[in-house]
Amino acid sequence: MVGTLSGALEARKIPTSPDKVSADVQGTIEAPEGVLKITRISCHYYIKVPAGKTDAAERALAVFERGCPVAQTLKGCIEFEHTWEIEELK
Repeated sequence: MVGTLSGALEARKIPTSPDKVSADVQGTIEAPEGVLKITRISCHYYIKVPAGKTDAAERALAVFERGCPVAQTLKGCIEFEHTWEIEELK
């Protein structure tokens, strides 16, 4: 997912390396029918963007999941939650 997000950011002329995009990802495991399964994945992204690029980064974050192979494969099986912190570099 970070790779797809990085691609969406790069398409908007927002550099993603070195160390400009990272994420903390946590899965929630439940047993709704007596069998353990991952029911939710929470992703919190940390993004450093050039001055004036915060709006473009937020637009990328709002749509990147539609083009993410992992998210589209798991859609309907696992709920995704995306949150983020954007730091604008000077």
